[in-house]
Amino acid sequence: MRKLVIYKDWRIFLLPGIGFITFSNFLVSLFGQTIPNIVWSFFKDVGVMFIVLAVFVFAVSWVLKSRPVNRPENYSVIIYDVFGNDSNIDGIRTQFKTHDVAWSFMKYYKKSFPLYNFALVANVPKEDKKTIYRYI
Repeated sequence: MRKLVIYKDWRIFLLPGIGFITFSNFLVSLFGQTIPNIVWSFFKDVGVMFIVLAVFVFAVSWVLKSRPVNRPENYSVIIYDVFGNDSNIDGIRTQFKTHDVAWSFMKYYKKSFPLYNFALVANVPKEDKKTIYRYI
């Protein structure tokens, strides 16, 4: 049977023990606070840059998309007969200032004159041809 040897001089473990505790404290401080703080601040700054970039891209796309629209000043209703030729019906209004009023009159004309077709057209500024907005 072996006998357990107990060292009576504990001072020989003091210097390596203090060195081990100091090195452990250094590692805990390094991996527990220093490196995570550096990594966290880096990713926080990268996140802020992504958000700023997204806001900038959104603002630029919104400015490019929200260009002023050239709306026509007058709308006309063109009447077509059964064969597709331009026709004229006496007593109906064909010139309008707004799109909604012209569309309302076109629906009424279609109910009143079912054998005719109607087209809502307008001259858009900076274009040569008339643009057809609705056709019934």
